[in-house]
Amino acid sequence: MLTQDQIQDARRRAAQQLEEAGFVLTDLERGSIEIADFGLSELEQTGLEVVVYVNTQRVCAKEIVMFPGQTCPEHRHPPFDGTPGKEETFRCRSGVVYLYLEGPPVEQPSCWPAKADRGAYTVWHEVVLRPGEQQLVPANTLHWFQAGPDGAIVSEFSTQSRDDLDVFTDPDITRTTVVTSTWVSAEGEGPGSAAHR
Repeated sequence: MLTQDQIQDARRRAAQQLEEAGFVLTDLERGSIEIADFGLSELEQTGLEVVVYVNTQRVCAKEIVMFPGQTCPEHRHPPFDGTPGKEETFRCRSGVVYLYLEGPPVEQPSCWPAKADRGAYTVWHEVVLRPGEQQLVPANTLHWFQAGPDGAIVSEFSTQSRDDLDVFTDPDITRTTVVTSTWVSAEGEGPGSAAHR
């Protein structure tokens, strides 16, 4: 779970990262940046900040902002409604992105997420994306990615995005970010107060 303050701070940081890289956002886009913590409540380690430009039944375009070392966990986009599933191309715009997908595993991966030892990450074919480089991820292909030490911005071009259908290797993951209340009563009671612990 994330608090409203954490959501707003992540949106502010993501918008700043985009603006520093030369992206222009409208006020509506800035205020609606999706913050995904995958239900793990560890946004700095596992999560994404996403601006969706368009998502129709045929095409989708997004900017994915990643904080330093942040990981999008292993998942695949399965078939749905008679389609083979979401096919996507990732193009690195700034920073470095380590993309892992099905294929011959690299001998010594550049990244090793915390839950890798517990089976939450199973594909180790490594593709390093630097600004201007891109990679196609076919539909229904297991993949995950991690930002380098300076963070990253990745443009995603894909067929229709149905995040609710994504299948994650880690059973602890949920695609919906849960936001907690940050209220405090006049008596100081509320989430996080001594009376609530």
